[in-house]
Amino acid sequence: MIPGGGQPNMQQLLQQAQKMQQDLANAQEELARTEVDGQAGGGLVRATVTGAGELRALKIDPKAVDPDDTETLADLIVAAVQAANENAQTLQQQKLGPLAQGLGGGGIPGLPF
Repeated sequence: MIPGGGQPNMQQLLQQAQKMQQDLANAQEELARTEVDGQAGGGLVRATVTGAGELRALKIDPKAVDPDDTETLADLIVAAVQAANENAQTLQQQKLGPLAQGLGGGGIPGLPF
């Protein structure tokens, strides 16, 4: 509701919506450039993903490589990638959370986002 019963200033609302969309786009670009790590096996396997969740690098310490036990290595890789993705999700929530709340939480009355 508008205080005093007046009509919303549509130009102001549109400018506010455009700014929020631009802020969201900027945050998404920053996430795509930011890299976060995850590790498993006490650091024997390290995965690097972008804040958007794209796998960029995987480092495997030679101590983790046992030709007779590739299952453990595979488990360590999966765990490291999962840890990196969890860190990416935390970063996404930090960067996009306030923006998404502004868009979805009724930040602009009368607009569908």
